[in-house]
Amino acid sequence: MAIRTIVKDGDDILLKKSKPVQVPDEKVFELLDDLKDTLKQVNGVGLAAVQVGVLRRVAVIFNDDARNPADRVIELINPEIISQIGEQTDLEGCLSFPGKYGEVTRAMTVKVKSLTRDGKQVTYEGEALMARAFCHEIDHMDGIVFGEHVERWIDI
Repeated sequence: MAIRTIVKDGDDILLKKSKPVQVPDEKVFELLDDLKDTLKQVNGVGLAAVQVGVLRRVAVIFNDDARNPADRVIELINPEIISQIGEQTDLEGCLSFPGKYGEVTRAMTVKVKSLTRDGKQVTYEGEALMARAFCHEIDHMDGIVFGEHVERWIDI
């Protein structure tokens, strides 16, 4: 496990679409572990593989509100949003855009299907911050950066 360098705004890789994982293998497991370590190091909420320069549909999200400690780290492999309900507008930032924040409108509740490390399909549902994190990280996998959604930039 290692801390990886986070790609910053201006790097063209952030605008590229990530490729699906065919079969989760040791390289994917190592990537997931590195994403967790990197995310913990920078005290973030979510991190997609493209943000460390790897064009694979893989991400990690920390859910600090989970009651069960086993549910606090969500690993996403080939995630897809399957439903979105409601709307929320809130402040959003991005580890690839350090120091930049903006108001972004996203769904209030999001349901995502994904693969687990053992290749099984699982469904996650998130509200508020978790819904925002699912949308944000999946956007990264599609080459969309949060700045494209910002309605108003905020100075902090």
